[in-house]
Parts: sequence; structure tokens; C-alpha cells
Amino acid sequence: MKIFFRYQTFRFVWLTKPSGQRFHKSHPPGAPLTLADFEAINRCERSLPKNFNFAGDVLDQWSQKEKTRERPANPALWWVNGKGDEVKWSFGELGSLSRKAANVLTKPCGLERGDRVAVILPRIPEWWLISVACMRTGLVFMPGTTQLTAKDILYRLRASKAKCIVASDEVIPAVESIVSECPDLKTKLLVSPHSQNGWLSFPELFQTASAEHSCVETGSQEPMAIYFTSGTTGSPKMAQHSQSSLGIGYALCGRYWLDLKSTDIIWNMSDTGWIKAAIGSMFSSWLHGACVFVHWMAQFDTDTFLDTLTTYPITTLCSAPTVYRMLVQKDLKRYKFKKLRHCLTGGEPLNPEVLEQWKVQTGLELYEGYGQTEVGIICANQKGQEIKPGSMGKGVLPYDVQIIDENGNILPPGKEGEIALRLTSTRPFCFFSEYVDNPEKTAATIRGNFYVTGDRGVMDSDGYFWFVGRADDVIISSGYRIGPFEVESALIEHPAVVESAVVSSPDPVRGEVVKAFVVLSAPFKSSNPEKLTLELQDHVKKSTAPYKYPRKVEFVKELPKTITGKIKRNVLRDHEWGRI
Repeated sequence: MKIFFRYQTFRFVWLTKPSGQRFHKSHPPGAPLTLADFEAINRCERSLPKNFNFAGDVLDQWSQKEKTRERPANPALWWVNGKGDEVKWSFGELGSLSRKAANVLTKPCGLERGDRVAVILPRIPEWWLISVACMRTGLVFMPGTTQLTAKDILYRLRASKAKCIVASDEVIPAVESIVSECPDLKTKLLVSPHSQNGWLSFPELFQTASAEHSCVETGSQEPMAIYFTSGTTGSPKMAQHSQSSLGIGYALCGRYWLDLKSTDIIWNMSDTGWIKAAIGSMFSSWLHGACVFVHWMAQFDTDTFLDTLTTYPITTLCSAPTVYRMLVQKDLKRYKFKKLRHCLTGGEPLNPEVLEQWKVQTGLELYEGYGQTEVGIICANQKGQEIKPGSMGKGVLPYDVQIIDENGNILPPGKEGEIALRLTSTRPFCFFSEYVDNPEKTAATIRGNFYVTGDRGVMDSDGYFWFVGRADDVIISSGYRIGPFEVESALIEHPAVVESAVVSSPDPVRGEVVKAFVVLSAPFKSSNPEKLTLELQDHVKKSTAPYKYPRKVEFVKELPKTITGKIKRNVLRDHEWGRI
């Protein structure tokens, strides 16, 4: 895919002088909300304000601090594509450009406050512009990965009654094939240097748009975004977040897990379709005034990744364990990272073996976090805490994390159960608001005085949590409960295994058995498959409880092209059981 804008050519157009600072009427310019206020709200030490807008109450404040030199000269967004193109925007420039984008959405696109907008873009600067522009105008943005199929897009547009879709070139064929079945869709906005019949051109409209725009006064609990999240059965649910759940709810995450300051440059590798991109590449980072670094990198490449860390002054790195598993296969001691000091991971459990190899080769710890689309970060290994290899860390504020049984009773340390959040009389503001149009599924997340995550885990006597598996991931074979992550962790200790995914497979006697899909390292690719299967099975029997060994092993060239273990397992399990 070609670069969407010739950024160097358009730089004089895009980097226009920011328009005047605007604060919401509920927060006079003399007394704006501060980061300390946001953190106090997260600690439940102060009430949620009636009105809040991330663009007006956070981003525009940082723009003001740039003018008074209270913030370092770091950019707010630093984007590269590995081909020589580069974009650096200050908060002031981001403000001016996002106001222009806001005028595109409200004027030629004809969108009004509360309308829903599907945003399907790769890691390009326009994703940030459109997202911030939606905040400024009170539109509800719905991010989606560019890997969505026509069927996926059709479901999302119809279920949400989206009024507009913002997309890039590669999505056009899929959208055009289903658009006639979407009666609510009024506008198609294309982010591309090319024109397309029936689509409005974002770059053309953007160039002529005014940089003057008044940020709307959104309520703190007013909808901001919808994320489609898959369940064990049925179609994806629409998890709706408010202005405050995303815009304020990650203040403590930014300080204690990401360990961010305004001098930091954070590179978060998440796809723009997932909430982790919003957490690490927008809300947590910009609440703390840090610089968000982005590499377009359409396909992950270890050499490009490592070269980037040695070339740019990135201080903070956040990526899925899958990436670190691939990186530790390299001789990392040959690389001198420019300024890297803090490394994080999440999205799936981190194998203790990978954590150890990363530390040995780089001298840096890996701080794992655990969370959900619906409620954000739940547990984390925070800076300054002891790291127990294999653990997700301890529960984080404002949550009271517990392990409960099927009746909502708290289980003692060492007992496996469901990971849950104890609720008080009021629903935490940082929770998702609801599954849109699905009150039954929304209600099903509550069991007594607890929000249930659907994940199973164990808490030790020191308050550290250990992931067992998604409730629907847990394999029950001959009455034994087997967590796939434990088997995957055992397999990766063997030198033949680069990566694996463990799922249940139908069995006429046991109901289901453990099956491992294994990607082999180069020296073992020519090995006798039957002998290697027996070797791996014996290895797992020795590494963990013998009943957990994979009775079926399939060697594959690669696993499904997705960055998290949960999604890999879902895809492979569905194939195994003939669901797709």
C-alpha cells in the first residue's frame, strides 16, 4: 500500500499555526482540570466532573503548556514509515489539524453529535486526526482493523447504524460489496491520494477546511467510542465507552504501569483496531504529555523493529508477548538501543522463558499487564514492584480484584476460579457503559457484587495473579481442566519451538484433547515429524503435569496472522471443530 499523503510536500499546509486555546464552559481557563485531578478521580478521591472532553480538557491544555514552555519540546506524535517519510506534530499542531478534520466531518460529511463513525485505517497519522476530530465534534468513533472482511464490515455497519465510514484504499472493495445493504450509512470518506467514485476525498476536503472549530461540551458519561469484542458464541458485542472511561480512566495506568513522563517517547505496537492502541497510543500517553511514536510497518519484521529501536530515542516500548518471543530468537546483544528504559507487554500471558531471555539479552525487565476491552487494565507488574515470572502482577487502582467461584464467593489464595472485580454501590466510571442493544449480555457480566471477566486465574498469598486461561479456552479432557498457556509455556522451552498455539480438539473417547500447532525453528524443520512429536510430548510431560501433554501435534509454517494468543486460539479452535 502506498503512503497516503506526500507528507513532505504537504507539510507547509498541514503544520498551520494552531488556532486559539479553548476550554469548556464548565472549566474556566483559570481553573482547568489537571493531571493530579484526573489521578484523584481514578483513586476515587474526587468526583467525576459533569462535563469532560479529552480534546478540549487534555490535548488543548498541553498545547497551552507548549506555548508557556511548561512542556519539553518533544512532539506529541512522531510517525515514520521506514521509507524516509516522517511526521512530527506538536500538541499545538495536532490541535489545529484536528480542528480542520473536525470541520470535514461536520460540514461536507454532514455528521452531527452522537452519530457513529466506523474508522478503518492502518497506522497512519490520519487515524489520530480522525479520532481526535470525533472527540471535538461529539461523534462516536468505532475503530476497526484493516483485516476485517466484507462480512465483518457489514455486521459492524448494520449493528451500529453507522452514519459514516472512514477507510483506506485496501478496504474499498469490501465496503463497496456490501454498502447497498447498509441503509443508515450516508457518507463514505476515503483517506487516500486517489479518488473513488461515491467516496468523499479526505485530503481534498482537509486542505480547504478551516482550522477554526469550537470543541463541543460533552458530558463525562456521554458516549465516545464503541469497540466490537468477540464472545464465545454469537456475533461480536458492541462495548461502548464514555468520554471519561477512556479519557480519564487511564491516568494511573500511565503513571504506574507505563511509567510515563512528558519527556518520554512511547512506541506501542498495537493495531489501530484494538483498544490497546487507544490506551497506549493516545489516552495514557497524552494524559501525561508523552510523545507517541508510530512506525507504519504494515507487516511485522524483526530486523525493522530492532533497527527502529537503535535509530530513534524511544524510551518506552509496549508490545504483545508474541513480538518478544520473536525478538529473543535474535542475538539482541548485538543491538544498542538508543534510549530504551521501560518495556511492557500485554494482550496475552507472557511465558517466563521469554521474560528471562529478554532480561538476559537486553538487561531490561518486561512489565506485564492484564486487562479487557470493557474495563481497561486490571492487573499489572508496576515499576518498583517485584516481578514474579509468569504472573500478571497485582490488581491496580481503582479495582478490587478477586478470584471467585461460580456462586460469587471469594476463593482463598491458590484456588483457581474466575478473575472478578468487586463492585461497590456505584458502577466505576472507568467501566464500559454497556453492550449496545444487548442488555442481557451487559447484565451477564455481573455476578452478585462482582464484575466477572470470563477469564480464569489464581491469586497467590502475596496478592499476585496468575492467568490460567479464558473460560472458553480451558480444555476439559477426561475430567481434567487444562489451561492452554501452561502447555504453550512448556513447549516454548524446547529449542525446536519458535511459537505454538494450544487448543482443544474433538476426541471420541475423552470428549476433547489437547492439540498443539507448532512453528519450528530452522534447525528442526527437516526433522522426522513422528520422532519430533514424541520428543515434544515427552518434554511437556516432564515440564508440567503429564495429563496436560498435547496428544495431537501439527507442525505449521506460521500461525494465524494476529498479534494475540487469544485470537490465534479462537481461529485455530474454530477450524479444529469445523465451525469455519
